[in-house]
Amino acid sequence: MHEGTLSSHTPPAADVTERLGYRLKRAAAALRSAMDRALREYGLTVPQYACLELLDQRPGLSNAELARGAFVTRQSMNVVLRGLQDAGLITRPATTDHGRALPAHLTEEGHRHLASARSAVYAIDQRMTDAVPERRLAELLADLDRMAEALDG
Repeated sequence: MHEGTLSSHTPPAADVTERLGYRLKRAAAALRSAMDRALREYGLTVPQYACLELLDQRPGLSNAELARGAFVTRQSMNVVLRGLQDAGLITRPATTDHGRALPAHLTEEGHRHLASARSAVYAIDQRMTDAVPERRLAELLADLDRMAEALDG
């Protein structure tokens, strides 16, 4: 990156590890790694778990809606959905009367599997939350939302 591309109030970091983006990526990578380890015990990947959570909250979501919610491509979500369907954790109709969307729903086994895995994931989230002083948590969450919004458009 050229010095001229940085805003005037952000001096170039002598060390890239001091940059905000690097720190965010490091935290995201640590979260993903912890979730990968925890979910392996339940035979799930992070995208599969995210898909189960989304379907628990909003049954009948389409592939495209699930992909957006799980931060994966639609092609990747097709693979996730096939794996969950093969494992008996979700159901999807073979065809639909309403265009191309094939709404997905959790099976009873999917609900049970999600409930088991959820406690492990929530424990990871709590460890991360506990690392932030309580008086600063709401401000940090608002800052993260503003950062995402600044890059979304």
